[in-house]
Amino acid sequence: MAQKLPLDTLTDLARTQTDDAARRLGALQGARLGAGQKLELLLQYRQDYYDQLHQLMNKGLPTAQWRNFQAFLGTLDGAIEQQRAIVAQAESRLDHGRSDWQHHKRRLNSFDTLAERVRRQEMLAQAKREQRDSDERAARKFFDRAAHPTL
Repeated sequence: MAQKLPLDTLTDLARTQTDDAARRLGALQGARLGAGQKLELLLQYRQDYYDQLHQLMNKGLPTAQWRNFQAFLGTLDGAIEQQRAIVAQAESRLDHGRSDWQHHKRRLNSFDTLAERVRRQEMLAQAKREQRDSDERAARKFFDRAAHPTL
């Protein structure tokens, strides 16, 4: 069984950090998606309300009711702008989360590569030791036969 390298501890920590960053990234993607859906809903609602206003204007609309529609559209436009800002903020957080995850992933890959190199070097060293031991046994056997030909 391969013994645990000190580097394995760092690799495990980097893996945990990468997994945490991936979970955060997933949450940020969900938040961005939710904010975008809310914006689309507001835009659709505004369009529906605007279409309703035009239909009523074609039939004749009292001034007070027209003002109410206009005021509501203004309020709705304000909400849409706020939602756009929320979407932009969510997009910015998502970008930051993505770069954070990429940083942790690169770090993990570096540790994995380094650990693999160390393991390969250990395997080579082990193979050399085994070959040396085998050569020593063969040499001893040879010398024993040469020293004691009757054996």
